[in-house]
This record gives sequence, C-alpha cells and structure tokens, in this order.
Amino acid sequence: MQPEIKHSLFTKQKEKFLMLIVEVKDGEAIDKVLKKYKRKFERAGILKELRRRKAFSKPSVNRRTEVLKAVYKEEMYGNKND
Repeated sequence: MQPEIKHSLFTKQKEKFLMLIVEVKDGEAIDKVLKKYKRKFERAGILKELRRRKAFSKPSVNRRTEVLKAVYKEEMYGNKND
C-alpha cells in the first residue's frame, strides 16, 4: 500500500503562509482530485485576495464602499414590513 500524497500551494495571506492541502487517496481519479482542489481554492478566497491587493485603495475609500454596500443590502433585503 502506497502512502497518501499531499499536494499543496503556498500563498501569502496576512503575513502568514497559507497552504492548500488536497489529500489524494490511492486509486483516486485525477479529475476528482482537481475538482477538490478547485473547490478548496475558491473557498479560501485566494484569487479574491490577489485581486484586492493588485491596486492600493485608501482606507477612507474602503470604508465608503462598505457603507454603500450596507445601504444597498438594507434597501434590498432589510425591513420587508415597511
């Protein structure tokens, strides 16, 4: 019996290295493993973080966008009783 193989991807997130580990079982199809990896990659938010870090945005701009998103959500999904 062969030992399990672990594949990983190193990413730097909040000054720490985050490693995505996908366990490959003996005889498991590569398609299934790739699907697991893609799902884990998506849930970790690595691509989203890279896009966010691509360009600097001022803290005041970040706060403003958060407020605008909150207002939008409140209008769309907030108090349905009104």
